[in-house]
Amino acid sequence: MVSSKFRAIIFDIGRVLIRVDISRAMAGLASGLALKPQEIWSAIEKDPHWLDWQEGRISPHDWHIHLTKRLGASLTFERFCEVWNLALDPNPIHSESFLEKLSKNYRLALLSNTDPIHMSEEEARFPFFRFFPNRIYSYRVGVSKPDPVIYGEALRACKVGAAEAVYIDDVAAYAEAARRLGMTGIVFQSPEQLQSDLRTLGIRFD
Repeated sequence: MVSSKFRAIIFDIGRVLIRVDISRAMAGLASGLALKPQEIWSAIEKDPHWLDWQEGRISPHDWHIHLTKRLGASLTFERFCEVWNLALDPNPIHSESFLEKLSKNYRLALLSNTDPIHMSEEEARFPFFRFFPNRIYSYRVGVSKPDPVIYGEALRACKVGAAEAVYIDDVAAYAEAARRLGMTGIVFQSPEQLQSDLRTLGIRFD
């Protein structure tokens, strides 16, 4: 029997569905440079255009030009994309059967602060994306978590009210932002913990 309260389950992507190791990408960017990988990541996070990149106000080609120029790197756009995507672990966190069973009883959605280079690679690489018809990405919406607007976009896509939705994120502040809007927020730690928390809520996937 499916829980009558919840109709939608909304997932973050990075470190919830896909393992992410930023250091691999940064090591690729650091190749031939005097900067260390951690120094490069710190510079990117503090870059004045980082939010523009995450929220779709700068194109992949312009991001490549901006970043390689700032770092003094000489990567082609194609190689830059390959290096940028090294952060993505090829082995998904959850079994396809788990997500497939959820998709049969609930409306599934993705809600992520992300960029078009990563998402082009992820959607092509991981078959489980087929279970998520609703995909809300920061670079498409023009805002990022924890802005309430992006959560509202996810609820509208799923055609549910906040009380009918569960949101799962590895970042506690983002789960809390969902709770403030009336959603049920789960902080992801492991597949086992998530499945236990979902069962506690009455959500079935067996």
